[in-house]
Amino acid sequence: MNKAITSEKYNQLNALFKQQRIDLGLSMRDLGMIIKEPHSFVQKVEANQRKLDIFQYVQYCEALEINPAKTLNILMKSPRSQE
Repeated sequence: MNKAITSEKYNQLNALFKQQRIDLGLSMRDLGMIIKEPHSFVQKVEANQRKLDIFQYVQYCEALEINPAKTLNILMKSPRSQE
């Protein structure tokens, strides 16, 4: 089993999160305040140094105005051989 944090699909998901944050005009500090976490939490997520559990994932998506179900497709889209 591949560790999710090192997979290409997880990197794609975090890149989407980062781009959406930027598109919304939010700094890492702004997003941290919305999700009630320090900005270093956001920085670690975007740098693929921190995993999100399922509840954090949903909260993160909601803060970024993203449908959590839609972003799950990124993780499920690629064939297993590309993990």
